[in-house]
Amino acid sequence: MINPLGERESKALLSGEWTGRLGCSDHGKPYIVPIHYLFDNGYVYMQSPPGHKIDVLRDNPNACLQVDEVKDDAHWRSVLAFGLYEEVRDARERERVLSDMFERWPHTTEVESQTKNAAPDTIVFRIRVTDITGVYESH
Repeated sequence: MINPLGERESKALLSGEWTGRLGCSDHGKPYIVPIHYLFDNGYVYMQSPPGHKIDVLRDNPNACLQVDEVKDDAHWRSVLAFGLYEEVRDARERERVLSDMFERWPHTTEVESQTKNAAPDTIVFRIRVTDITGVYESH
């Protein structure tokens, strides 16, 4: 039986994982990509080189992140966090976020893990979470 997760449990799942699927709308078509993220203080932080995903989010800032924890077919939890895309332009916040990201997942890419720094054109962005919902199944 599928049951709802409360807000506290949904946020705990979001905080405990680091890989999810970012969903957005590409001129009315769904666009979903896997992504590493960091959930901190009501924001889901991510980083990316310039490209299609960033163009889509700049065009339509409505986005969501779906995160799962799956033990087996009968024991899983899933969360959807909805919100708005924002680029992190403040140098101090960008540095803090990148530092926290590389500390949490130091092997994101070979270059970044060696330098502990993002490529110069890396875009640091966040989803300001406005709504979060979750479900689970456990037999």
